Amino acid sequence: MNKEKFLKELENRLGGLPKEDIRDRIEFYSEIIDDKIEEGKTEEEAVKEIGSVDEVVSEIAKDTPFIKLVKEKVIPKRNIKPIEIALIILGFPIWLPLIILGFTLCLVAYILIFVLVIVAYSLEISFIGGSIYFLIGYLSLGYETIYIGYSILSLSLAIFTLFACIASTKFTIKLSKKIALSIKKKIVTRS
Repeated sequence: MNKEKFLKELENRLGGLPKEDIRDRIEFYSEIIDDKIEEGKTEEEAVKEIGSVDEVVSEIAKDTPFIKLVKEKVIPKRNIKPIEIALIILGFPIWLPLIILGFTLCLVAYILIFVLVIVAYSLEISFIGGSIYFLIGYLSLGYETIYIGYSILSLSLAIFTLFACIASTKFTIKLSKKIALSIKKKIVTRS
């Protein structure tokens, strides 16, 4: 792919960004390609080193704040006609509950992602509490050795569960980042 085709495709894919940001990004990648060409590479090699358009769009989406993306999507590109305003007002009893429902469902789905982490940490706390409880039972109830066994077992389960807590936390953070990046990428790319 040559420079012109790469930059044109990149410009088309970045339709969700403000116009000045698109212009800045195109100029930035144009300069990078020019610098690589000055280093002695062909135009195609320079473009190939930058990566595919999808990779560049993903990187741009990752670096662009949500606020900037939402502002670009929300601000109308044209004047709203009076009939459209009337339809918006008359449709208010229908579209507002639907928007609230959609937002609530998204929020619930996002919270459900964290249920695994909450359950893992709840188990961790209960196993630590059980270990302490059985140790106190051993010390206060006549030194019965079965309480030491229960205490060690509970402590072992707490250590095992700690690894599950760490793994579930890392998984949830990665999943949250992927979801946020995919949402941003959908906003950045032209629909």
